[in-house]
Amino acid sequence: MSTEPTDNPIPKPKIGDYRRHLLVCTGPRCTEDGKSQALFDSLGDKFKAAGLNAGDLRVKRSRVSCFAACKGGPIVCVQPDGTWYYNVTPDNMDRIIDQHLCKGEPVEDLVFHQAKQD
Repeated sequence: MSTEPTDNPIPKPKIGDYRRHLLVCTGPRCTEDGKSQALFDSLGDKFKAAGLNAGDLRVKRSRVSCFAACKGGPIVCVQPDGTWYYNVTPDNMDRIIDQHLCKGEPVEDLVFHQAKQD
């Protein structure tokens, strides 16, 4: 017998397939003058130019209000890789897009934390 509710009034959300999820801290303590928000806003065009807006390499992006890692921002986290980057300037974001998101290799000099891999 199934334990699934058969008459659920809440519709199940849908989301397109993606390979990685880029989380950008846009909290006020991460950077001054809205640099993190500007970085986040630039990602749509950057992803499109790199071919990361659709297909097998598609990357989803989300704003996060605080990672509680408030030094060296902008701070960006790539999931499911568990790779955390600091000092993500527009030029450094281009490096992360090319090397990590497109080629699968972290940009080691920008990594400040790497989740343990099984």
